Amino acid sequence: MPSNDARNLLQIAVPTAAAGAIVVAVSAAVAGGKGALGAGIGTLLAILFMGIGLYVLQWTAKTLPQLFQAMGLMLYVAQLLLLLIFVALFQDTSLFNAKAFAISLVVATVVWMAAQARAHMKAKIFYIDPDSAKSEKTEKTGPSS
Repeated sequence: MPSNDARNLLQIAVPTAAAGAIVVAVSAAVAGGKGALGAGIGTLLAILFMGIGLYVLQWTAKTLPQLFQAMGLMLYVAQLLLLLIFVALFQDTSLFNAKAFAISLVVATVVWMAAQARAHMKAKIFYIDPDSAKSEKTEKTGPSS
């Protein structure tokens, strides 16, 4: 992973993990150990899904740039549907508190997207590819005298 991508991941994952820790603490206070477990699993699941999505989106941007926007839209829809499926699957579980799980999924997802938008806005991204101008030979056009 290039250093810029790793820096973006760090700027996104750290606030998400911090928000997840807050949700785990609140869930532990409100719902006990099962609440903390549910919130922890929800936060980890959201970070895992969003992290894999970020990796796939960066790979698409490098290998198939013409599909970048379509892939981004499809990826976010797929991530949200998968998270919704996990909430539906674990709504009646007795392993952990399902409400804490669902709340932590939503909080971690919203914080991830906000941090990703902030990291993108602060990133210094070239509008042109500076290497392509150097590699092309200048051709003379017009009459030579």
